[in-house]
Amino acid sequence: MPKRLFNVLFLCTHNSARSIMAEAILNSIGNGRFRAFSAGSAPGTAPNPLALKTLTQNHLPIDSLRSKGWDEFARDGAPVMDLVITVCDDAAGEVCPVWPGRPTTAHWGVEDPSRFPGDDDDKRCEFRRVASILARRIGLLADLPVATMERRELEKKVREIGRA
Repeated sequence: MPKRLFNVLFLCTHNSARSIMAEAILNSIGNGRFRAFSAGSAPGTAPNPLALKTLTQNHLPIDSLRSKGWDEFARDGAPVMDLVITVCDDAAGEVCPVWPGRPTTAHWGVEDPSRFPGDDDDKRCEFRRVASILARRIGLLADLPVATMERRELEKKVREIGRA
């Protein structure tokens, strides 16, 4: 019997940096067990170039990444999410759509690297730092036996990861 993919949606306001990086990282390390998506409440026109550069430097594919609104995942025919994770404090405080399937939710607040002051080298360092935080948390998520976990246990573990 084929394994069921565990769908994860990463949310941020503009869907241009943190959520985009999280989508790419989980799709890369998810071992065929996870399928990641990302979206924003007020999406930008395109992913942040420094986010894409950071992903490319980490040998992660970027071809399919695009900024998109979260309503794309709340409509009929959208993939049903098992887990929705906000990665910015602004998105965590917004009223989200009603997600089909009642997914587990968690908040993994991470600083917005696109708001980091400084020169280009400083900004590149900040994007790498944020990507590293996301990769560590996503690695912990990918190690969970999600297929056998009860909903409450999964919610507890995923929320703990956000505090790690």
